[in-house]
Amino acid sequence: MENITVGTPYDDVFRTLLNDCTSLIIPVVNEIFGEHYTGKEPVEFLQNEHFINLQDVNTKEKITDSCFRIKGTTDKKYHIECQSTADNSMMVRMFEYDSQIALDHGEIVKGKLMVTFPNSAVLYLRHTRNTPDALTVEINTPGGSVSYEIPVLKTQMYTIDEIFDKNLLFLIPFYIFNYEKNFEEYETDDRKLQELKKEYQRIMERLEGLCTEGKISEYVKCTLVDMSKKVIKNIAAKYAKVRKGVTSVMGGKVLEYEAKTILREGKLEVCIGLVKDGLLTVDEAARRLDMKEEEFKKHL
Repeated sequence: MENITVGTPYDDVFRTLLNDCTSLIIPVVNEIFGEHYTGKEPVEFLQNEHFINLQDVNTKEKITDSCFRIKGTTDKKYHIECQSTADNSMMVRMFEYDSQIALDHGEIVKGKLMVTFPNSAVLYLRHTRNTPDALTVEINTPGGSVSYEIPVLKTQMYTIDEIFDKNLLFLIPFYIFNYEKNFEEYETDDRKLQELKKEYQRIMERLEGLCTEGKISEYVKCTLVDMSKKVIKNIAAKYAKVRKGVTSVMGGKVLEYEAKTILREGKLEVCIGLVKDGLLTVDEAARRLDMKEEEFKKHL
């Protein structure tokens, strides 16, 4: 079997935010799909490893960036991919993922295979004037044709004010992409670099304000900062002054084990409450905490 697990540092940041600061994805879902979730709904992660049959090899493993359900009145499934650069191959990959997700959760009812495609979208970190606002997949079958659209969220279209006003904090680590085309100028012009540093100082002040007001936790704030640094380190790898200048105004690093401990304890309490209220099963709670059912049951 050929395992294909291609990823980038930006994929890693996307998945880290999704897994460690799960509630931040809900405003993104609202923005993309026009939903009206409050942000307090439980998020259930679904399988993101899918095995796709090929003609030249047995199977290959494809890892989706995210596949999850927001539990509420509708329990819709969502599938969002993070892509650094727009290209036509994205449509093919999205259809591969979507059809496999549909099959994974399909069922046979009275001799009929019932499959439901997820609500899918692509988050583009870069785009051009030719990047569409939606990708369209058309399926022609002997029984007729059907098509569906995959909406595109272009992160570079959002100002920092819009990100905070719409509570799209999930996009903050990728905000530096808005300035990528000016890196050479910042590297040679200290005055321009100072303007960029001031922008990130304002971002830090606003995050601190949200933390003080109790709208986000200290852990979420620190994770957003650490993930922002990771993106900047990679995108500005060739621009030392830009890289050091921006990260210098973003504060110190939270030790990984401390942050994870804080998060795990907080999530454990939440999951225990959801299980007791009948909103999560023991199996679902254990998977969200990445622990065995027997271990989780000890805390009930």
